[in-house]
Amino acid sequence: MIADDFFKSARDDVWGGTKSKFDMALIKEIRAGSVAGRTDIEIAIALSQLVHDELQAFGTEGGQSLNDAQIAAALTALRAVTRRLAIQFDPPYRNFTTFKSYWMRNDAYGSWQARRNLLGDLFEPLHKELTALEERSFDDLASAISPHAATGWPSVDEEILELRRRFQTATTTQDYRALGTNCVGVLEALSRTVYNPKDHLRDGEVEPPVEKTNIRIGRYIEDTLPGPNNEDIRGLTKKAAALAHHVKHSPTATRRDAGIAADSVILLANIVRRLDQDE
Repeated sequence: MIADDFFKSARDDVWGGTKSKFDMALIKEIRAGSVAGRTDIEIAIALSQLVHDELQAFGTEGGQSLNDAQIAAALTALRAVTRRLAIQFDPPYRNFTTFKSYWMRNDAYGSWQARRNLLGDLFEPLHKELTALEERSFDDLASAISPHAATGWPSVDEEILELRRRFQTATTTQDYRALGTNCVGVLEALSRTVYNPKDHLRDGEVEPPVEKTNIRIGRYIEDTLPGPNNEDIRGLTKKAAALAHHVKHSPTATRRDAGIAADSVILLANIVRRLDQDE
């Protein structure tokens, strides 16, 4: 994603043809939450560069593309997306007008370079942190071979999305251990989704609680895929659960440990979803 992606083509009613228009709908979407097809990291990198460039243009040679309301919306969206990434970003101004007041109070009157320095002090650490975060995100989690981007089970997809988001920003042992809890959350969402007492509860049995994922998911697999082949997939369920709980309780969890557990539960969810297919 690049800065130009925040603009869209619009009809020019005065001169004819098309013109570039700031996409306020996209900015509002970014502020509200994650954008389909885009990661928060790539959005933050492109948006931070756009905002930096616009403020620098306003404070030096001019020629900025945004107006006061648009830069205010962009700054608000940037604060929102960096907050989701657990990055501290709190600019001391909210638009062009308050940026000018800020530089006037900070000895940047009459000096373009002083204004560039003020912006650099705020934005350069942000650019570096986002770049480092992007590099870590290349060590991403597994994607299913299915052409579908999601399982189609809302609660399962929501847990997987949250797992991916947290994996991108995890950096400490505590973060990785917390990812184990997220992995368990995926398994419990899958357990809650696939197990139906009307279909899967045998005579004389008591419905197992949601956290008994091996039993509930295993029963769904057994009933959906009759025959000896289901033993292997039920085995995967047990292994995925074991990995998730190991990371959840490990005092020395690493990124590798968390990644293996996360890959396991994501792939298990997609394998179980595939059981609905006829062939």
